[in-house]
Amino acid sequence: MSRLAHLLKARETGIALALVLVVVATTVKNPAFLFSSDGWRDLLLTPSILMLVAVGQAIVIITRNVDLSVGSVVGLSAYLTGRVFIDLPGIPWPLVFVIGLVFGGLLGLVNGALVAFAKVPALVITLGTLYVYRGINVMWTGSDRINSSDMPREFLALGTSSFLFVPWLTIIALIVLVAAGWFLRTQRAGRELYAIGSDPAAAHLYGLRVTQRVLAAFVVCGALAGLAGVLYAARYGTVNSQAGSGWELDAVGAAVIGGVAIFGGSGTVWGAAIGAYLLLTINRALPVIGVQDFWQRAVVGVLILGAIVLDRVLAVRQSRRLTEARNR
Repeated sequence: MSRLAHLLKARETGIALALVLVVVATTVKNPAFLFSSDGWRDLLLTPSILMLVAVGQAIVIITRNVDLSVGSVVGLSAYLTGRVFIDLPGIPWPLVFVIGLVFGGLLGLVNGALVAFAKVPALVITLGTLYVYRGINVMWTGSDRINSSDMPREFLALGTSSFLFVPWLTIIALIVLVAAGWFLRTQRAGRELYAIGSDPAAAHLYGLRVTQRVLAAFVVCGALAGLAGVLYAARYGTVNSQAGSGWELDAVGAAVIGGVAIFGGSGTVWGAAIGAYLLLTINRALPVIGVQDFWQRAVVGVLILGAIVLDRVLAVRQSRRLTEARNR
């Protein structure tokens, strides 16, 4: 019974209910939104790639940092995926996933090293690498682009095919989500990320390997963005220099909406994943019910602001409870 009560009080439950309400309300307005083959597929498929990026972003934010370069990493990895197929004909497509993961991890390593060793704020570092990585992407791509004809059919099939009515891209994203959730909840290294985000100075004094953990968080975030870039190429079949543009803000927004505290130390990757689905589902639902583009962006902004205010209110309440408990 206590587990059920805890589940009902969880922030993730509220976000999931909001997602369900959005889907139901839009389906009532236009049944094709859900009750069609394309509607069901798009509902699951479209947010899956952002979910991967949001999970990596959540891990970094939990450590009281942020990675604003993930959108550029997605774009670079997506273009790299196409170039690998063009320059190395016949390469097994599963190997391209490994290449994307490693490439993204290396870009994340650059961010993590500058933050963890140089002690420069993550906001400053990753804002710089956002533009550096995007500049490299534009210079590398130029006016060229990757077309679906440049990539194998088996690889592109991942972006459209399903297993038991669930898209393969969604299955891949769910596997990553379950692995990340399990790690953060059950493994000591995962729990240490929360301790570091709650109070970095105390974590240092306690003897936690703060530098190594923060570095690892950025590497994982970069690797997941790299994997998202590979899936982006499979999903859309066309990659240009603007691939992944703006995704960094969507990833941060999804994590914050999903209950990951922007000041670190609390939240789950489950919430970030649901936040990603809620964010993109709202963007897809509002035009269906006739809401103009300006209000679509305003609604997302209100959601993010509301999530930050709610986090602050909950933090103040918890602090008061702890103070009252100590005074008793």
